[in-house]
Amino acid sequence: MEKMPLSKMMYTLEERPFGLLWEEWTTRWWRWFLSLSKVSHPALDKTGENYATGQDDPQVLFLAGTAGGYAKRAISTTCSKALLFPIINHVISYAENPDLKTDEDLISFTKSQTDDIVRKKLNIDGLNFKISEDYRVLSPPFDFCFPENNVFGLKQGPTRGAGDGYWVFLRPLSAGHHTIRTLGACMSGRIQIGLELDLVVQANS
Repeated sequence: MEKMPLSKMMYTLEERPFGLLWEEWTTRWWRWFLSLSKVSHPALDKTGENYATGQDDPQVLFLAGTAGGYAKRAISTTCSKALLFPIINHVISYAENPDLKTDEDLISFTKSQTDDIVRKKLNIDGLNFKISEDYRVLSPPFDFCFPENNVFGLKQGPTRGAGDGYWVFLRPLSAGHHTIRTLGACMSGRIQIGLELDLVVQANS
């Protein structure tokens, strides 16, 4: 049972966290996610060891879900950092699907995949929160570069993509221990993604 509005713990889509639109933040998240080598990619991490790979933003910590299936991770941050992470999301690029030729194609394809998502669950410190369409964000077409040995196994080099999905953008949490659980699945159940975060938030020194 939901016990408090999620909006009290997270930014709303009407807000501009740290001066940027949600679409800008989620695009930054995708560029981070897509730029990382498979060797230390946070989405493939089962323990939390690599959660901060490639990050140095002083205000926002990006967290990755999984590339499929369930993971339990132990991570830490400070009480001055907001957290941005997906419940479940999708991205497509020209490199992944050469049949797509325009920005409109990219948007239409990723939208159709995200429309198939039916389960979106979030639990923070034992409280369940409803993830409605209010938390769905389209990341409009953006340029990026796949690195060598990338998470999708695609050819290294520049391409263009678009993303869509359900996001959580938490305001900085209080110092102490927190637990965050997420679950997302498509209509057929073919895609199921779950994550449990054992999060330690440290007071600023």
